[in-house]
Amino acid sequence: MFPIKYKEPIFRPPSEGKSFLIQVTIGCSNNMCTYCDMYRSKSYSERDFDDIERELVESKLYFDKTGYSPKRIFLCDGDALGAGQVLLVKTLKKINELFPKLERVGVYATAQNMLDKTKEELEELVSLKLNMAYLGLESGNDKILHMIVKKNTQKDMIEGSQKLIDAGFKLSIIAMLGIGGQKLSKEHIRDTAYVVSKISPHYFSFLTTMAIPGTPYHKMVERGSIQPLTCNELFYEMRSIINDIQPSRNILFRANHVSNQFPLGGTLPRDQQSICRVLDEWIESTPKGTFPPMPASM
Repeated sequence: MFPIKYKEPIFRPPSEGKSFLIQVTIGCSNNMCTYCDMYRSKSYSERDFDDIERELVESKLYFDKTGYSPKRIFLCDGDALGAGQVLLVKTLKKINELFPKLERVGVYATAQNMLDKTKEELEELVSLKLNMAYLGLESGNDKILHMIVKKNTQKDMIEGSQKLIDAGFKLSIIAMLGIGGQKLSKEHIRDTAYVVSKISPHYFSFLTTMAIPGTPYHKMVERGSIQPLTCNELFYEMRSIINDIQPSRNILFRANHVSNQFPLGGTLPRDQQSICRVLDEWIESTPKGTFPPMPASM
């Protein structure tokens, strides 16, 4: 029997599907984003290192029986980069000690996490192979960020991301199609393309906003204060953002989240125009007035 009993629910990015998961924190330090129900059943806390160490040692013994040694590890929960530096360093040192084939450690992060850590602290984490971070940008527009209670501004997103990249991290940024509804769609397109251009992350992806029952966002949709986008309008947002991005480095782009209607990908700027042509075809062939279905599993 696998030795770790996770405090569920537990989440990780699609690209961390084969990673070994370790909970360093429980829940999310913000846990107020109106669209999100991922961690609402948990209260945020940092775990004791003794418990983390025990799980790592027991996992090592379990893996040794199968001849497996993880190459990738992902630190959960919602924004483990915000954990105290001492806890992170002790955890990473133990991970490096136990798993010699380790190539990288990944983590969810917020702009606040990035800003709170010093350059020296971030560089120390990179030296211990914590060098992949995932940021939920959601939107580059301050009005939308305020509306969804992201608790960070466009400026925070840019400064925090640049600080992380300068320290040696690879950065993956996620934006949400339709998050501003019909009323703020133009601003969402304009400012999200601007922020992604300014940061030029190593990876960029979309997911589609879903009004999940029980969330404040769903209540706003029910009240009519947010008008969801149709399939055509979502494709148009994606096309417009992709078309307007002017990166300073190559960006690996993916739209393969379960919430997206169809998978799409490429490298920006090389594949920008071909991606836009595909989206033009989708816009043309999709019946107007249709809305995307809620995925069976988020």
